[in-house]
Amino acid sequence: MATHDLRFWQHHHDFGAASERRAERRTLWVVGLTFITMLFELGAGWLTGSMALLADGWHMAGHAAALGLSVFAYRFARTHAGNARFTFGTGKVAPLAGYTNALLLGGGALWMAWESAERLMQPVAIHFGEAMWVATLGLAVNLVSAWLLRDDHHHDDHHGHSHGHDHGHTDHNLKAAYLHVLADALTSVLAIIALGGGMLFGWGFLDPLMGLVGAAVVGRWAWDLAGASARVLLDAEDHSDVAAQVQKIIEAQPDHEVADLHLWRVGQGSRACILSLVTHHPQPVTHYRQLLAGIAGVDHLTVEIHHCLDRECVGVPERAGPGYGCRPLAGRPGACGE
Repeated sequence: MATHDLRFWQHHHDFGAASERRAERRTLWVVGLTFITMLFELGAGWLTGSMALLADGWHMAGHAAALGLSVFAYRFARTHAGNARFTFGTGKVAPLAGYTNALLLGGGALWMAWESAERLMQPVAIHFGEAMWVATLGLAVNLVSAWLLRDDHHHDDHHGHSHGHDHGHTDHNLKAAYLHVLADALTSVLAIIALGGGMLFGWGFLDPLMGLVGAAVVGRWAWDLAGASARVLLDAEDHSDVAAQVQKIIEAQPDHEVADLHLWRVGQGSRACILSLVTHHPQPVTHYRQLLAGIAGVDHLTVEIHHCLDRECVGVPERAGPGYGCRPLAGRPGACGE
């Protein structure tokens, strides 16, 4: 029979920030813009018989699908934030989408490299006028898309933290969308350079050569994004600055030591923390919560308190068996030791 109001003690697991909702809306605008451009290019390619327009239209279709995945990830995370099946919320849906998009970017880079190498070996006729028009249109669309995503493209949190202030954390889902836009913009710029050289000097080899350059740059972006998002998914990020803050605050209390500490990412700017401490004079859990409340981004805190019962304890926690308290030093019954 329930006799307590548990709401004060229960954690919430909705770690979605307002910036993530803005990112969702802006990414949706970019999806719409990309999709309209895709339809225009496919229609124009069919009416004019231009393979260049048709090829770029299908290329835009691939990017619309990848950007659509980013929007789906935002919405899935938001609508399932309160689902109890997700133990620490849906904060890792975004890096999962970012990792998936990194694989798509990598696949696109490999395709660009293969196609460019083939065209270096077996040159094909290029319709410079039509291709230049397509490249210019693609560049304009991607510059507008980059502008739409500009304010939400945050830097990585390896730049450091200070007490009471979180410098932010990369939204890997948004970064994936941003990199898709940059990849398109880069290929358009390189295409314009190559096509300009072909029109002015007849240097047809510039087109596949620039394709190889673009493939290398996009491949590097994909590699970096995959590595960063994978670290979040595997809880392998560097939280040393925040861990040092937690330990410093707890051990500033008389007769308190941190026995164990775990930190991991549960949202774009949110961490979960499990803290295990040892003391002769334990305080209520709310005391430790208030002490750590000033550390931004620690939104899901679990405190484990070990009450050392021996007055002569030097503060080394029990590691050898069950229970709590301390185990005696050799030759000094009643005192703690390792």
